Amino acid sequence: MKILRLSLGALLMIVGVVLTLLPGSILLVIGGLVLLSYDWPPARRWLKVCQKAMRRSAVKVDALLLARKYR
Repeated sequence: MKILRLSLGALLMIVGVVLTLLPGSILLVIGGLVLLSYDWPPARRWLKVCQKAMRRSAVKVDALLLARKYR
């Protein structure tokens, strides 16, 4: 089970990084990090970094959308 989890996590990470220009590919990276974080502690740290970055960007987008004026 551990080998399968590590293999699938690595595959998701690689595909997510390769497809960084497409929308939604960050979800593949996050999914890969989640699977890898069960067995590999450095992945847990990277997962926290990615989650914080996604939260910060979501807050910025929300602020921009709320500040937009409609005609």
